[in-house]
Amino acid sequence: MKVRPSALIWRQSESQTQVLLMRYSYGGQDVYALPGGNPERGEILTETVIREIREELGVSVELGEMILAGEMLLSQRNDDVLHVVFAARNLQGEPTLNPTETTALNLVWIPVADLNKLNLYPNIGTKLQPWFSSATYLGYVGRIEQQYFG
Repeated sequence: MKVRPSALIWRQSESQTQVLLMRYSYGGQDVYALPGGNPERGEILTETVIREIREELGVSVELGEMILAGEMLLSQRNDDVLHVVFAARNLQGEPTLNPTETTALNLVWIPVADLNKLNLYPNIGTKLQPWFSSATYLGYVGRIEQQYFG
């Protein structure tokens, strides 16, 4: 099983809270993901997220609490992944994609209310939405049901 740590980066815009997502295209479909990536040997998860955000988005963040952890089991590809999401705070700079570090097509700020309407990887939009009203650790959420994007 691989581990993919990621960061929940948000901002207050007008009267709504928005989350920063990276947009990809897989199998002809738009797929959105929280910024994050794969740990390098000897790297702890928070170091991975901070490094990936710096490399891919050109910004720095401080990571706070772990919001949730859950497993995604994709039997058709044999890619089992443990997803761990951390709260990101104190965003320094304006996020801009670095195409030499990511295959993402662009960055988008999506209203929290719309997270459950997207092809999100991992598929945790409905799990994240309540966090914005309670800001409490969601804990281990178990299996994350995920659509396969060719």
